[in-house]
Amino acid sequence: MQVDLRILRYDPERDTKPHEERYTVEAGPMDRVLDLLHKVKYEQDGTLTFRRSCAHGVCGSDAMLINGRNRLACKIRVDQLGRKITVAPLPGLPLIKDLVVDMEAFFAKFRSVQPYLQAADMPPMRERRQSAEDRAKFDDTTKCILCAACTSSCPSFWAQPSYVGPAAIVNAHRFIFDSRDDAEEERLEILADKDGVWRCRTIFNCTDACPRGIHITQAILEVSSKIVEHRA
Repeated sequence: MQVDLRILRYDPERDTKPHEERYTVEAGPMDRVLDLLHKVKYEQDGTLTFRRSCAHGVCGSDAMLINGRNRLACKIRVDQLGRKITVAPLPGLPLIKDLVVDMEAFFAKFRSVQPYLQAADMPPMRERRQSAEDRAKFDDTTKCILCAACTSSCPSFWAQPSYVGPAAIVNAHRFIFDSRDDAEEERLEILADKDGVWRCRTIFNCTDACPRGIHITQAILEVSSKIVEHRA
């Protein structure tokens, strides 16, 4: 079939603002949007710029706004979208070129919540053991691939870019609820800030946008409840 592919293009060296360009691409129903972008780049316009890496929904590099929703280009298929497909960069993040956005501030917020295990005791000779019940408390939030689909779909983030955002909170949750970690209170203090969890308005855009199916809004509410519990 022929797909009408519309891509929001922007080259800072020649454009004053983004503009839409249309391409007709021959595609099969099981082709992914990433396949269509490759066809455009390899066969029609080599200047098209976008990020991609593993092409299997693991690295999160190719998150984009596809038919009005944040998705991974390597996971969403033509048969799920139809013959008219629009592609644009993730909203709310500074645009660099075409479908490439500046992720530096996003990763700075991720780093700010200390997303790594901090244990006060000396490392044991073997692994730190944990029960299946304790592991289950944060299993969902270990699935984050830092694609930014959740954060860039959040109206609270659009309104206030200083908001730490859903992705950072999800990665803080992963360690706050880890029984082997000893930095829970420090992370809770970070997220109790005015730009922390309290900016969430439980709109659920983040949960809907997550390509890994993480219950993001639930995780944010669990963190905010933990803050209240610690301050009681």
